[in-house]
Amino acid sequence: MFISAQRVVRGLLGSVVGAAFMASLASVPAVAQSRPSLVRDAETEALIQDYLRPIFKAAGLRASSVELYLVNSPDFNAFVASGEKIFVNTGAIIDSKTPNELIGVLAHETGHLAGNHQIQLRQQLETARTMAMIGSVVGMGAAIAGAASGSGDAARAGGGIAMGSGELVRRGLLAYQRSEEMAADRSALTYLDKTGQSAKGMITTFERFADNTLFSSRGSNPYLRSHPLPTERIDLIQAAAKKSKFYNTKDSPELQARHDMVRAKLSAFSEDPMLVMRRYPPGDTSMPARYARAILAYRTGNSRNALDQTAALVRSRPNNPYFHELQGQVLLESGRAKEAVAPLRKAVAAAPKSGLLRIMLGQALVEVGDKKSIDEAVKNLTIGLQSDPDMPIGYRSLARAYAMRGEVAMADLATAQGEFAEGKFASAKSRAKRAQSQFKTGSPAWLRADDIVSYTPPPKSR
Repeated sequence: MFISAQRVVRGLLGSVVGAAFMASLASVPAVAQSRPSLVRDAETEALIQDYLRPIFKAAGLRASSVELYLVNSPDFNAFVASGEKIFVNTGAIIDSKTPNELIGVLAHETGHLAGNHQIQLRQQLETARTMAMIGSVVGMGAAIAGAASGSGDAARAGGGIAMGSGELVRRGLLAYQRSEEMAADRSALTYLDKTGQSAKGMITTFERFADNTLFSSRGSNPYLRSHPLPTERIDLIQAAAKKSKFYNTKDSPELQARHDMVRAKLSAFSEDPMLVMRRYPPGDTSMPARYARAILAYRTGNSRNALDQTAALVRSRPNNPYFHELQGQVLLESGRAKEAVAPLRKAVAAAPKSGLLRIMLGQALVEVGDKKSIDEAVKNLTIGLQSDPDMPIGYRSLARAYAMRGEVAMADLATAQGEFAEGKFASAKSRAKRAQSQFKTGSPAWLRADDIVSYTPPPKSR
């Protein structure tokens, strides 16, 4: 289920302060300000989590404490934000030809998380802001005193102090950022070695950036960049990577196959159809190409062709949950909810821990609408939302299911939870309060409603 994330990431996008994989410091606030589109996909998230799990273990991080977000952007980038959140652009996945290339990027970002670089950078920003203010005040004071004494040279010197202090602070902050990047590189090499993986993927990625920035970096001052130049990083990484006994270790064929399938899926869902067809032409009979063309047929409105191609995929690999998911999604969005239930049940049976798959099955069951289907819908939606509690679409379906069963208070509570997930706190509180009045004090439903009623949003980041 590749969908635009229908969630509001509370206090998140405005607080992104650093550690973009190849972005300059100046571009980091732009990431926050542009509010990129987040997307959800069970298959992609499962793959990235499998990449991250051993890296997190090597870094001493709990996988359950770090939130993963997919950003619908063609740029090759990944970054972290305060609160142990890691963002991966779809473009980084599509452009990574091997799992190892992407794993190298993820290991680097894990280095930022493990080193608390986001928190430290915030502190550095606060310090820099204070230093700049002091420098400005001192400089302007000198300028005023010079002007008052009739000394033009003193006045000009004071103005110079005010301007120069800002430049010194900026250079110091950028130097700090560069040191963080180098530290994250060293940590990444350690994690890869601990997990028996090669750093060749990191080198390949840096070489790509070195080629792309060769012309633009000529004549520029490398000390005004927040990251070390790619060529500088390549030399350092290569020297360390070649000492590892895992330097020539390759990704397993099974992992490469999963990676290729996800790349095809993301390309088909997010890139221009003409580009997708160039990547995966009709003459390409590989499984990723067939997957991409089936998705593209669905995406471009040719549901009959999409269903024919998806049925062929299912016959080829009947145990693949995501082929069943795609088949169910095409049927559901074509108004054939009753037919969508069977493939979606198979998807859930093959991947029972996926909250997204259960939510889609619940949606289909609600659309079917008979009593047995509604009871099954409530069960699957409840389980699915426990795994993915920030999916408003799931709460809306659950509210419909409860309403169809005549459970008005539970429908109000589900609606309130959906509004809360969207960041509509005022309406969520009002509806939760109304629902809470109908529940027994201290009951599980009463407590869920009380969580919303008593919630106080955190102060906005400056």
